[in-house]
Amino acid sequence: MSELDHRGRPRVAVTGVGMHTPAGAGLDANWAAMLEGRSAGRTITSFDVSPLAVRFACQIHDFDPTAYLGPKESRRVDRGSQFGFAAAADALADAGDPGADPARCAVVAGTGIGGLVTLEQQIEVYQNKGPDRVSPFFVPMMMPNSTAGLIGIHLGWSGPMLCIATACAASANAIGEGTRLIRDETVDVVIAGGTEASIVATSIAAFARMGALSKRNDDPARASRPFDADRDGFVMGEGAAFLVLERLDRATARGARIYGELAGYGVNSDAFHITAPSEGGAGAAACMQLALADADLTADTVGHVNAHGTSTQLNDAAESAAIRKVFGDGGPPVTATKGVTGHLIGAAGAIEAIVALHAAREGLVPPVANFGRPGDDVAAIDIVHGAPRRIERAPVLSNSFGFGGHNATLVLVPHD
Repeated sequence: MSELDHRGRPRVAVTGVGMHTPAGAGLDANWAAMLEGRSAGRTITSFDVSPLAVRFACQIHDFDPTAYLGPKESRRVDRGSQFGFAAAADALADAGDPGADPARCAVVAGTGIGGLVTLEQQIEVYQNKGPDRVSPFFVPMMMPNSTAGLIGIHLGWSGPMLCIATACAASANAIGEGTRLIRDETVDVVIAGGTEASIVATSIAAFARMGALSKRNDDPARASRPFDADRDGFVMGEGAAFLVLERLDRATARGARIYGELAGYGVNSDAFHITAPSEGGAGAAACMQLALADADLTADTVGHVNAHGTSTQLNDAAESAAIRKVFGDGGPPVTATKGVTGHLIGAAGAIEAIVALHAAREGLVPPVANFGRPGDDVAAIDIVHGAPRRIERAPVLSNSFGFGGHNATLVLVPHD
């Protein structure tokens, strides 16, 4: 087996995964929820939702940050960074000690918004108690790059510690950019992924005002329904997911379990609109084609697609059109995870990359939760629904698209 890819770059292995989502902690809990199509949508319980037009989300209810950071440090870390640190720690524990020079180890963490829980809390403190009561930890807690720094500090890794903030594409971009760091031989090991904790009153109000959120207050568990004819917006989620990426030759030499490879990365932008996707999914289609070319694969080798699938009118219509452009008639099965977890904004891409790779390894594609029939504006693609579907083991393509026109596509290839 060659240690280099078709372009002479080091091949990149996935050796560890960690995730905390509204569907549960760890791959097994999330996989079970995906196979069942079990939505985590519930009425919000963490603050008063009575003034809001949208009063539900996909929340994590049983997370204990002190198990990872201890009581004192937990109080000085925003909820999003708590999630991120926990998921990264779980991923590294899953991978085992990579035994690499700390100067050749990196962290690339994505987030769409950053420390929004802290921001809202401290503004309330300032307004109600005055400037002298604002926390001295406010700035480091709020900083979008705090998760990457926290992970690197705890591990003692002195390689690049990067933050990617490309909205809903952030953690997919983080994985892709982490892959580039290994391919260009800057580092040997990367912890890459993303985190988000943005379920606060102002965020819910803002997304609702722009018409992005579902308004199914009477049935939150069925509100997130990617590609469905009755979809009316996404459901906010929270959580984190990280992967450990290593040079394949090093991972093989140390006897690491290898989930698969990050074989292709496509990244581009729509250059069209600050929130709407490009018409007909042109940017998304080009991004998928870039990823396939990077992996030296053709469209007919892809076993299934894990779609961005937000459950919004514009995104699902554009993405389905893009998938059809790339794969044509008889394209691969398409699934989407957000019917289960809601939309975790900057953390969504990493969660979906893990689920996509596991599905490819298992030869089993989870169904799209809450899907009944495709919308009239959804192109004719093969949406998996009702029950999981058996497929042959093959490369998988995972899409992430963000406000601002950010597009990222990952191609992952399973290993035995």
